[in-house]
Amino acid sequence: MHPTEEAAVPTRVIGLISGTSVDGIDAALVEISGTELDLKVELLAGATYPYPAELREKILAVGAGVAISMAELAEIDDAIAIVFAQAAQNIQIGHQPATLIGSHGQTVYHRPPADRGIEKKTTPHSPLGYSLQLGRGALIAHLTGITTVSNFRVADIAIGGHGAPLVPRVDAYLLSHPQEGRCIQNIGGIGNVAYIPPRHGDWLSKIRAWDTGPGNSLLDLAVEHLSAGTKTYDEDGNWAASGTPCHPLVEQWLNQEYFHLPPPKSTGRELFGVTYLHQCLKDSQAYQLNAADILATLTELTAASIVHSYRTFLPQMPQQVLLCGGGSRNLYLKKRLQLLLTSIPVWTTDEVGLSADFKEAIAFAVLAYWRHLGIPGNLPTATGAPQEVLLGEVYQHQS
Repeated sequence: MHPTEEAAVPTRVIGLISGTSVDGIDAALVEISGTELDLKVELLAGATYPYPAELREKILAVGAGVAISMAELAEIDDAIAIVFAQAAQNIQIGHQPATLIGSHGQTVYHRPPADRGIEKKTTPHSPLGYSLQLGRGALIAHLTGITTVSNFRVADIAIGGHGAPLVPRVDAYLLSHPQEGRCIQNIGGIGNVAYIPPRHGDWLSKIRAWDTGPGNSLLDLAVEHLSAGTKTYDEDGNWAASGTPCHPLVEQWLNQEYFHLPPPKSTGRELFGVTYLHQCLKDSQAYQLNAADILATLTELTAASIVHSYRTFLPQMPQQVLLCGGGSRNLYLKKRLQLLLTSIPVWTTDEVGLSADFKEAIAFAVLAYWRHLGIPGNLPTATGAPQEVLLGEVYQHQS
């Protein structure tokens, strides 16, 4: 059957992802039809399933560079696959079963291509990037009885791309506008943007996307540190809102080399993680900031780095910014972004009909669906890859 004919029949797909914040597994059950410009997605169910506390601690430790044995890595890989499979089974309760799963898995390491700047200094022996997502697709397929697509980044990386961000092609077909240029700003553990120009002419080739810098992961690490482990995140940004951002410190942090590297570019906890937080805390001592001020200043860094990114690297500023990811619920962060962007409206993707909480999970359902139909999933202008490629490794359920 031709992909267009096959796409005329709605397909039920599950998208699974846990981001760099390691909050838990976002699961989305969706019905998809169409291919690209005629792509239609209906969210049937969405839920976040927290990791068992012990597993979350192990994942955070690995992401922070703690040395473990291969046997321990294998155990974590299995454990993640098992909880991902459980999430896939739970999200289907009360619904007709899905026939396909797209699982991004859990990123524990991401190394951009070593072609310039800070990447070149840290990885002098390999020009290619490397990215490791745990939670093997073969085991998810076996446990759920559903064909599973996983390891979405590796094909793009193998031909010289960053393997990130991977969602902009999905954003292009679900969130573009005929007259308005839009920035789709995901604020997960790391922030990433997709600039989608108005949908006419050669618009696809003008899409730009990259990781803007820290998102929630730095804020969550700070909250955990400042609350002595009693809190894991700043609900609604209320704690930060009670403090005052230190703007000279934000300006100092914005001198960090990553913010000045031209796109395409990608980053992760390897750069904006525990070591980075400790440097920020050390820097803040000179200003005698209290805990709320420190959190307000780190929140300002997330907002300021996003806006700095737009003003430095976009061909023009957008007419609209649409937020998604966990950071879209941080009301203080959203308010600071709106202030810095002045007259450009800052909304969430909810306000244009796509769930802000589950957009990333929905995107990996779409990427799996495209892989099934033989449609490329990457966008070379976003990842820096020289060409479009099929994304994801397919694991059939063996009955």
